[in-house]
Amino acid sequence: MKNVTTLVLGGGRGSRLYPLTKVRAKPAVPLAAKYRLIDIPLSNCINSGLNHVYVLTQFMSVSLHRHIRQTYRFDAFSGGFVELLAAQQTSDAGTDWYQGTADAVRKNIRYVEQPGVEYVLILSGDQLYRMDYRDMLATHQQSGAAVTIAAIPVTREAARAFGIMRVDETGRVVGFLEKPQTDDDLNLVRLDPAWIDKHGIASGGRDCLASMGIYIFERDFLLEVLRKTAYQDFGKEVFPAAFRSRHVQVHLFDGYWEDIGTIGAFYEANLALAQPDPPFQLVSPTAPVYSRPRYLPPSMFDGAQIKQSLIADGCRVGQGAVIENSIVGLRCIIGQHVTIRNSIIMGADYYEQPDAAHPCGPQHPCVGIGTGSVIEGAIVDKNCRIGNHVRVVNEQGIVDGADAADCVIRDGIPVVVKDAELYDGWRLPRI
Repeated sequence: MKNVTTLVLGGGRGSRLYPLTKVRAKPAVPLAAKYRLIDIPLSNCINSGLNHVYVLTQFMSVSLHRHIRQTYRFDAFSGGFVELLAAQQTSDAGTDWYQGTADAVRKNIRYVEQPGVEYVLILSGDQLYRMDYRDMLATHQQSGAAVTIAAIPVTREAARAFGIMRVDETGRVVGFLEKPQTDDDLNLVRLDPAWIDKHGIASGGRDCLASMGIYIFERDFLLEVLRKTAYQDFGKEVFPAAFRSRHVQVHLFDGYWEDIGTIGAFYEANLALAQPDPPFQLVSPTAPVYSRPRYLPPSMFDGAQIKQSLIADGCRVGQGAVIENSIVGLRCIIGQHVTIRNSIIMGADYYEQPDAAHPCGPQHPCVGIGTGSVIEGAIVDKNCRIGNHVRVVNEQGIVDGADAADCVIRDGIPVVVKDAELYDGWRLPRI
């Protein structure tokens, strides 16, 4: 696999994940109590034998850079690396902010041109799935394609949110439409479900093939596209043009795959991981999910009731606390008789040590969740100070809005922003 170079795209501003992206890049958003989104594609790479990886970043990338530097280190004999490529201005013309997925790769073309590179694997940094990329490379090589796109079967209703491909009997792409909205558009790219069944995947009424944003390019073809065109985006521009003149192949995938693009999607994907039989298994003897080792003590519980939840290392949960169907992150300090239901608590980056000069009190709570507080159906970002008898519950059923300095509502989910302070007795503002 040394002839494969991998590029992981860090994404844009992440406005649909705001306020989780207020102070961090999308791939740096915490996931499943102890990971970050970027850990998913990088773990897939390592488990697939790929260790020549570049991560392309642009917005609010300091914490992402720190996490990658502290986590992904290879020994001196393997020649492996995970390098960070931040958007930057150089002496070359047109090198500034990335304008799209293809433009991001174009502005880092020198790394694609390295000797010995035959294939370029392009991934997204904000998806949740497990894939062995060696299987996709085998599909690419056997088909003799110039580019191969990973595709997942979806229903017509779901197809409106994706780039949809129409293929011939061999799996070669003969049509491509970005986010078809009308029935006429969908009919243009609709696939006979029997073709999906024939290839070993139960169609289950699904008759569209959606691009997963995972691509393998022949290196020389990718260089040709980037040099001879001004295309800025793969999905909207490169592929609709490429399939007309070159062989574009699909690689079918039918495992769990979730694009973490919105607050609602992030919330649902996290809570699903706490189910007794989650759709995505964090535990895998052959394909583990890697992250940074933190050397924290075991979590401590004092008479708490915990049901169907994931609790990370270094937490202290007080007597009488109730935690149900929730995710509790690193170093989370939870007081007595706290109730947490259907919520994501991201924890803290540090343990606070109050002293006489900086005491905790009603108007300045300690980092953690105070006695008697109730958090339901919410997301609490890192390092939040939640006082006693605080209530973070969307009792009015607000979908979007009611924004306060320390808490906003997105997709019906209250999100307490990073480093927020909710004083004793705080409630969601009424509208």
